[in-house]
Amino acid sequence: MPADSVLQIKITLADIRPPIWRRLQVPADLTLDSLHLTIQTAMGWENYHMHLFQTPTGDYGRRDSELGHRDERKVPLYAVAPAAGDKISYTYDFGDDWVHRIEVEKALPREPGTAYPRCLTGRRACPPEDCGGPWGYANFIEAITDPGHEEHDELLEWVGGAFDPSQFDVEDINKRLTAR
Repeated sequence: MPADSVLQIKITLADIRPPIWRRLQVPADLTLDSLHLTIQTAMGWENYHMHLFQTPTGDYGRRDSELGHRDERKVPLYAVAPAAGDKISYTYDFGDDWVHRIEVEKALPREPGTAYPRCLTGRRACPPEDCGGPWGYANFIEAITDPGHEEHDELLEWVGGAFDPSQFDVEDINKRLTAR
């Protein structure tokens, strides 16, 4: 794979219906620690918690020999998922256990004058931090959409007064990716 290649990837949050996902184009030589920060920005997470990449070649995150986690700072994406159809997973927040499925859709040449990483499209808002994982998020959505729910007011206040689960703004994501 040429060093100047770009991988188009789709990141889908597991166990959520309707799906929450992002389609990104990233440099193939982007290291996994930089991919982590890119995912945080594109999904809307706050980078408060630990994370881990699970790949065919092993688990990568902050190096931890006791847990068997290799150093993500030394591994480019193309080394663990170089071709269309390759899949890895990324888990964020070991308490809430947000599992993201990452699939390489295609490899492309870089477009001159284009900033990478960039978000092409996606669907739905990222769940709020610390809402309890996929099951807690389902309960959260149920509560904020039902004014009669006993936790309705409390959870709306917790998220700042409003939360639109269908909200997605590709321009905002790309501004944040560029500012990183």
